[in-house]
Amino acid sequence: MKKTFENMPPEQRPREKMLACGPGSLSDSELLAIILNTGVQGKNVKTLANDLCKYLDKNNDIPSVKEISLLHGLGQSKACAVAAMLEFGRRRYGSLQTRIKQPVDIFTLVRHYADRKQERFISLSLNGAHEVLAVRIVTIGLVNKTIIHPREVFADLIQDRAAAFCVAHNHPSGILESSPEDDEITERLSSAAKIIGLHFVDHIIFSEKSWWSFRENGRLKEG
Repeated sequence: MKKTFENMPPEQRPREKMLACGPGSLSDSELLAIILNTGVQGKNVKTLANDLCKYLDKNNDIPSVKEISLLHGLGQSKACAVAAMLEFGRRRYGSLQTRIKQPVDIFTLVRHYADRKQERFISLSLNGAHEVLAVRIVTIGLVNKTIIHPREVFADLIQDRAAAFCVAHNHPSGILESSPEDDEITERLSSAAKIIGLHFVDHIIFSEKSWWSFRENGRLKEG
């Protein structure tokens, strides 16, 4: 079982890819593979990074070192490196106070989820100036759909004391067209937002390279 980058073909090595194209060209799992550096017996570094990426997708808060180390293949040393990376990123380059002015601003914050094989439904809590308070994965769905209920979205928004919000979800197929299910949840969120008194800024569908906006296409009713 391959354990290190040196055993990978050059074109698959995250470090070489980063040196050639910059860190923005790497997927989340490739960035984690660089942090982890090596795999373990029975699990190469690529598989270990993929497992860690899936685990982090399911946890909106930064997990503790103990929680990370419980993942098979991650000991205390690797868990400490991952936790340190997550905390440093949160402190220095977090999305807080990023202002949402147009769909591309939402896309910039969520596009790294576009390579996932299952749909992620993501909410962005905003203050009255449309500055980002929090970005969360609300639910992880199937390959071609995600099952979501408005209460799952609004529970976090109320906790954040948000004045406005955006939602987004990826289409693993890369096809940027809304489905009947997408239209339905957008309408339900819009109706609920009016009752609660929150401004529904936009809902975007995104792929790795682009996005489609309900607001820009006149499909989101004003509340």
